[in-house]
Amino acid sequence: MATAVFGRKKHMTQAFQDDGTLVSVTIIEVEPNFVTAVRTAQDDGYDAVQVGFGVVPTRKVNKPHAGEFEKHEVPPRRHIKELRGVSGEVGSTIGVDVFGEGDKVHVTAVSKGKGFQGTVKRHGFGRGPVSHGSHNVRAPGSVGASADPSRIFPGKRMPGQMGNSGVTVKNLRVVAVDADKNELWVRGGVPGGKGSVVKIRKAGE
Repeated sequence: MATAVFGRKKHMTQAFQDDGTLVSVTIIEVEPNFVTAVRTAQDDGYDAVQVGFGVVPTRKVNKPHAGEFEKHEVPPRRHIKELRGVSGEVGSTIGVDVFGEGDKVHVTAVSKGKGFQGTVKRHGFGRGPVSHGSHNVRAPGSVGASADPSRIFPGKRMPGQMGNSGVTVKNLRVVAVDADKNELWVRGGVPGGKGSVVKIRKAGE
């Protein structure tokens, strides 16, 4: 039974709940995920299914994938991903109907890249004084002792690349499921920008 699926983040909007409260929701488009291969513990060391989703012209598919699609009589798909712990048969589809209203889900995606950032933006450090000729308004301050230990300890929070990394937001509630439009509405925000590929799986699965 499928408990996870891949989709694409569309945009955010608002929705009214039954009690009249207004909540922010993210709309995720879940196109049918075609099962293109099955991994087994006996042959591959783990159980999973390989799925393809997203429309792509045949001319843009490389030959190994094109041969695999043709072999299993599956239309060419733009993205090829794996869902571990999910069972299925080659040629079958996994859709938005695996979720129901009120379900709790975990959403995984690549966060928006912010480039190289300082400690104030990246880690939320407090700034220094801004007047009387101060030269350390957003400086990180001391990063370690001098003679002993004469080094900076690993893990010290410092400036660096921010964002563009895998992030999982857990226990988001499914507000609505629109099977006709292949849309999943979840409460709150999810990582990534518009059009980002996201993985949705049931909480506790």
